[in-house]
Amino acid sequence: MESRAINFGAGPSALPASVLEEATKGLLNFNGTGIGIAEISHRSKEFTTYLQSVEQNIRKLLDVQPTHSILFTQGGGSTQFSAVVLNMLARHRLLHPQLKDEDRVLDYVVTGSWSKKAAEEARRMGGSTVKIAADSRKYSKDQKSFDNIPTADAYSFSNDPALIYYCANETVDGVEFSAEETSPASFPYQLLPKNALLPLVGDYSSSFMSRPIPHLSDHAIIYAGAQKNIGPAGLTILIVRNDCIVDVDAAAKLGATPVPICLSYKTLADNNSLYNTPPVLSIYITGLVLEYMLQLGGLDYYAGLTNRKSKKLYDVLKDGQTKGIFEGKVKESSGSQMNVVFDVVGEGLLAKFIAGAEERGMKGLKGHRSVGGVRVSIYNAVTEEETDQLISYMEQFAGRHKVNEE
Repeated sequence: MESRAINFGAGPSALPASVLEEATKGLLNFNGTGIGIAEISHRSKEFTTYLQSVEQNIRKLLDVQPTHSILFTQGGGSTQFSAVVLNMLARHRLLHPQLKDEDRVLDYVVTGSWSKKAAEEARRMGGSTVKIAADSRKYSKDQKSFDNIPTADAYSFSNDPALIYYCANETVDGVEFSAEETSPASFPYQLLPKNALLPLVGDYSSSFMSRPIPHLSDHAIIYAGAQKNIGPAGLTILIVRNDCIVDVDAAAKLGATPVPICLSYKTLADNNSLYNTPPVLSIYITGLVLEYMLQLGGLDYYAGLTNRKSKKLYDVLKDGQTKGIFEGKVKESSGSQMNVVFDVVGEGLLAKFIAGAEERGMKGLKGHRSVGGVRVSIYNAVTEEETDQLISYMEQFAGRHKVNEE
């Protein structure tokens, strides 16, 4: 383990070393079957029992009530850009069969690259009118950048939309809806339509299982790629309110767009996520991570850990800004706890910063190609001690290259 780098990458991201060691055993012999987890039948008694335990641990950690089903699928969050639209438009068609397509409205809150892509995919799918309920670019310095979460007065929701979509953490841009409702960056739940069956959809990929999800029971759909906090790439976890698991074929007969069978939530639910072969290995490792999380104290432990790591990072970033070396990319009240993004100021200093970090065994810090700079992803498996090593390096770097004094 001494040769392992500290992985600050945005995903696939770090996994606990003890989990990886345990997973190697399962690759050879899964739960005493004599067959490796990557070889075993997904319909075997041993695996289906294990899948049920993964579901139960998600329910336990997030307090998911029986009103919602937990589904396991493939394709990542980007596939859900399409699946969410198709399933929720099918539901809306069954509820309002006489409504014209142009009168079916999808509300999108656009606060970064991923919600922007989700809205673009919704337009491409057709069958509705896509309305931007809020666009954070309007409130940035250049009116082009995603560097903030709009305040409550910026939102305008439709009366009866087929869905209301937001992304809880925009990884590339480092902006985040706060989990604290009193924060300026919190989602304005109080402004949503007063509907007992609110069609609220949240992409929680980057913050999933790092802390409780506020108003989880009010959501129609929550989805997350596992490859940020709880597993390897290949697995997408859905938490779907039961009234949103509808007969998409019946909706198609009424004029809705036919839903591919493996994108239908009803197909997944009716077959216990086993209609076709699921990502067995990813589910196995995710299950090990969930057990590890429960042993450490669940989401209370991880919420505290995340708060401490992010506070330290933002403190050293702020200090570096006073020295003229670092420059934040996101407004202070909208900064992500999972993905801290900033620029290194000065000719050639960004490359020097990245190279110096890699020499010290810290990798994955280079910012997304679309925005550049530095992106520090401190997902669950990144320890506080590892974060402290980066902070120490940032302090040293800023001290050597400082331009301004307070």
